[in-house]
Amino acid sequence: MGRYTGPKHRLARREGVNVLDKESKTLTRRLNIPPGMHGRKRKRALSEFGTQLREKQKAKVMYGIMERQFSNLVKKVQKKKGETGDLLISVLETRLDNVVYRLRFTKSRNMARQIVSHGHVLVNGKKTTIPSYQVKPEDVVTLDSKISKNPDVLKLAAEEPVILGFLAREGMSGKLLRLPHAKDVEVPFDTQLIIEYYSR
Repeated sequence: MGRYTGPKHRLARREGVNVLDKESKTLTRRLNIPPGMHGRKRKRALSEFGTQLREKQKAKVMYGIMERQFSNLVKKVQKKKGETGDLLISVLETRLDNVVYRLRFTKSRNMARQIVSHGHVLVNGKKTTIPSYQVKPEDVVTLDSKISKNPDVLKLAAEEPVILGFLAREGMSGKLLRLPHAKDVEVPFDTQLIIEYYSR
């Protein structure tokens, strides 16, 4: 599966909001300036389509998903019963790489994706190397002994991070207690506009 490997700040500046997992004084200072040599000159009002497109791009950048995968995910959600925006958040938040990040085993989704791909994450005691794997309620996510000794992981563990209500963590192990809802997380995009974009 492909992934974006270019400059991360460029993506955030294109959206005008910090959709990355890190805080940066440089990024905060330049968020209102679009990327590129003529970024300051390109500001103009967005059409309805343009607004929907930007919301979709924010979600893709935030969760590190490419277009085909994201499109398939939205279409799959649209076929399910329930509030589509809520279901979309639920599916995005229960991706294995995101769960590892939300449990604060890593400081970014990119790092979470990497340790999953390298086989350092176990789901119910079984090694899982697919970042998009859908974690189910009561599934136990654990880091293997090798990555548990990583300085960055140990530093984060020592900080006693705040864990979201749909997750529980103890040491290097965490559990998905229930499926998350839109009200459980703060996201910088509008799920309704994303659904409208793919419903054209």
